Amino acid sequence: MSSKHDLRADQLSLGYDGAPVVRDLDLRIPAGQVTVIVGANGCGKSTLLRGMARLLRPVSGQVLLDGQSVHTRPARQVAQLLGILPQTPVAPESITVADLVARGRYPHQRWFRQWTPADEAAVAAALLRTDTLDLADREVDSLSGGQRQRVWIAMALAQDTGVLLLDEPTTFLDVAHQLDVLDLLRSLNAERGTTVVMVLHDLNLAARYADHLVVMHAGRVQATGTPAEVVTPAVVQEAFALTAHVMDDPVTGTPMVVPVGRAPQP
Repeated sequence: MSSKHDLRADQLSLGYDGAPVVRDLDLRIPAGQVTVIVGANGCGKSTLLRGMARLLRPVSGQVLLDGQSVHTRPARQVAQLLGILPQTPVAPESITVADLVARGRYPHQRWFRQWTPADEAAVAAALLRTDTLDLADREVDSLSGGQRQRVWIAMALAQDTGVLLLDEPTTFLDVAHQLDVLDLLRSLNAERGTTVVMVLHDLNLAARYADHLVVMHAGRVQATGTPAEVVTPAVVQEAFALTAHVMDDPVTGTPMVVPVGRAPQP
């Protein structure tokens, strides 16, 4: 089982080419839970995830993993603790599925410690868990969008980190496969204690699968807490400019948002 790690943002500001996107943000990710970040397009949720994943250097502030800045620790050390699936990953040309998933084991390699049976088992388990074992010898370029997404998730699983960050992991997937992926991430959290942090567009799926929900608006955290605490008509109106009813999901009992229409602008 993965150890639990403390991940937090402290007065974090992020941006691109001098344009601020995330401003003076404080956020603590609960260890061993599933956290989902939601918000309208352009609110900064993917930028925040990139900053926490060490893919984007802060303008100011810092991201701390177990009390140490992720941007000053050695990259290999961070990669042993924290895995990332970005929104639009790019595979090397002609690489096979098995070889791509095996790259998830690279942070665990040393010049004196080459490929081991444990690495082989981790890759096989990741392929099996994501239902991609039968694709192992295929080239990634030949796969459908949904198949590619599951292969990238397999690579992240093979990395076997205590924290897993995923930016829109259900992109390109039909509804059934979206549920498969989210069920997989929930079971990973339950079985290994992995801290899962993901950005999702679908507020109802976020409310269904999250232990902890983070709602962002205009580069800042608007609300955090359990879905029951956070998903209210007032929060939905402010974050999404949407008038909505909130009721209990008849299957899970979690909050379900039923849109009424665009909220009137002040």
